Amino acid sequence: MTEDHYFTAQPASADERRLISVALGGLDLEVETATGIFSPGHVDLGTRVLLAQVPDPRGRVLDIGCGWGPIALDAALRGPDDVTAIDVNERALDLLRRNADRIGRHHALAPVAAMRPDEVPAGATFDTIWSNPPIRIGKAALHELLATWLPRLAPGGEAFLVVQRNLGADSLARWLGDQGWGAVDKVASSKGFRVLRVAA
Repeated sequence: MTEDHYFTAQPASADERRLISVALGGLDLEVETATGIFSPGHVDLGTRVLLAQVPDPRGRVLDIGCGWGPIALDAALRGPDDVTAIDVNERALDLLRRNADRIGRHHALAPVAAMRPDEVPAGATFDTIWSNPPIRIGKAALHELLATWLPRLAPGGEAFLVVQRNLGADSLARWLGDQGWGAVDKVASSKGFRVLRVAA
């Protein structure tokens, strides 16, 4: 008997986890979620708006702030080379790994690597970046997060971000345009969200 499993990096016990039904990559799927992560009961509205608007990903894909994996899994089902999904939440990363394994047993799925940000190789670049970024961490932290990852776009690559209009989508678009990472435009507006594209 040991009590330390309550304090491990993945503290969720079996009864805290549950299966939910979702639609991703054009398929009806069952995925595992848990408490203590973003949107554990469903694919949140912003992510649904993003996935409905983006073209199929190509090459190497990065999902910033992956949670239990709706964006990473949807991308991986659309046939890119591979998907790197990053999050600081170890429980979320564990769930994504389990969900990729579950889906990959029955469907064609590009390789998905779920990891902490500091585990991504320093020189790695990406052809496609998709993200429903954590706006509520605050403007300075959000800018730092995006300034870390958007410069990793390979030449000719595209990043798509979904942001609520009333949480600063337009000001974020202006800030992105000032950074010199590529052309910025608003490619869609739906259900209170904007989808922003940065084209390297």
